[in-house]
Amino acid sequence: MVEEHGCLWCARWNRDISEIYPKTPEGAAAPLRRIDIRQPLPEDLEFARKPVYTPTFVLFSDGHEVGRIEGYPGEDFFWGLLGMMLKANTDFEMPEAS
Repeated sequence: MVEEHGCLWCARWNRDISEIYPKTPEGAAAPLRRIDIRQPLPEDLEFARKPVYTPTFVLFSDGHEVGRIEGYPGEDFFWGLLGMMLKANTDFEMPEAS
């Protein structure tokens, strides 16, 4: 998650998602790493392009970017977009709705 201090949408994601995220199948498949947009990008990650918006959620495989969600579209859309991104780029299986 690329974020910055004072980002309203980052704060909303933190309020809506951050506490539950690590407890979900998605969180297990793609553990969250927070990166400050104002700091140099980590050298161990290869971004397809420099993040411009916060929050930006970037999915990496072997240190290479394979997908991203720019912005926070709200809780319902976030989970759907994340699930599709994981399914398209990993062996992640979408949990069945109960």
